[in-house]
Parts: sequence; C-alpha cells; structure tokens
Amino acid sequence: MSVKASVSMSEQQDAFVRSLVEQGRFASASAVVQRGLDLLRRQTEREEAELAALRAFFEKRRDGAFENAETAGAATREMIEKKRARQGL
Repeated sequence: MSVKASVSMSEQQDAFVRSLVEQGRFASASAVVQRGLDLLRRQTEREEAELAALRAFFEKRRDGAFENAETAGAATREMIEKKRARQGL
C-alpha cells in the first residue's frame, strides 16, 4: 500500500532528484525518495543494533569481575602469543 505525501526539499535536492530520474537511474521522484528512506531506515536499524550491542557489552563488563590493567595486559599478551604460535610466527 502506498501513501501520498507532500515533501518539501531544497532546490539543490530537487535538482539532484530530477537528474537521477533523467539519467534513468530511477523511474520517478517518488522512487528516489523511497530509496533514500529505505537506506535511512537500514542505517538507523544498524546504528540501533550497534548501540544495543555496546550497551550489553558494558553491562556485562560492569557486572563482571574486575580485572586490573596488569591482569588484562597479561591476558592480552597470552592471547597474542597463542595466535602467533598457531600461525608459526
């Protein structure tokens, strides 16, 4: 189902939309706007998912055991050495 809507845009945006239609890249101005909204929706959903993942990570770290810099550094060095050994470095 489609919904008619009136949209205001700058002259520069209008010229860009018209050029895309004239080049045959889109069938109409509506198709250009629809594509732009789809891209914006996907970007917004991706950003929300990334933010949720960061929040979950920080909550897990906040609620988990505290590691001081020395312990964390030792764990990181150990992980690097294991990876180097697996790759024969």
